[in-house]
Amino acid sequence: MPVPHRVAVVVGSLRKDSFNRKMAKALAAIAPESLSLEIVEIGALPLYNQDDDATPSAATIAFKEKIAGADAVLFVTPEYNRSVPGVLKNAIDVGSRPYGKSVFSRKPAAVVSVTGGAFGAFGANHHLRQSLVFLDMPVLQQPEMYIGGAPKLFDADGRLTSDDTRALLKKFTDAFAGWIEKTRA
Repeated sequence: MPVPHRVAVVVGSLRKDSFNRKMAKALAAIAPESLSLEIVEIGALPLYNQDDDATPSAATIAFKEKIAGADAVLFVTPEYNRSVPGVLKNAIDVGSRPYGKSVFSRKPAAVVSVTGGAFGAFGANHHLRQSLVFLDMPVLQQPEMYIGGAPKLFDADGRLTSDDTRALLKKFTDAFAGWIEKTRA
């Protein structure tokens, strides 16, 4: 069997019981064997400051190495004020600098947005896509993944309980696997 594609999963929420972290774990469990999903932590990254480019922190170096070593990146994000959380934007800034040395360039990407509300974090999903275009990341277009009503999707142990959502995630991860193959060829 071929080696699975390494997918760095960047979760845009730091909250311990984050629905987005639960969703990232559900996606990893459902993904086809051709994908190996690993959450890359962003909570220890310092705020991006161009003055630090010459002497990056250990957390910055570790983050960049994990993204650089991945074949693709999956972003799983909530929506804060109709956009992405600051911690996720910071991770993108850290990984994309200094200019011309982005670890994201040409890596296939996908976006899943998750919220407790009804709109599935539509605003965050599309704001993030704008940044990914600038980063030269080919982003999976279909199926789009806006997951609303997150509190009803997981049990007390964080396991996905909705068969309909499970089927949607399976369709998504299969499409993402195909997208990675297509764009990395």
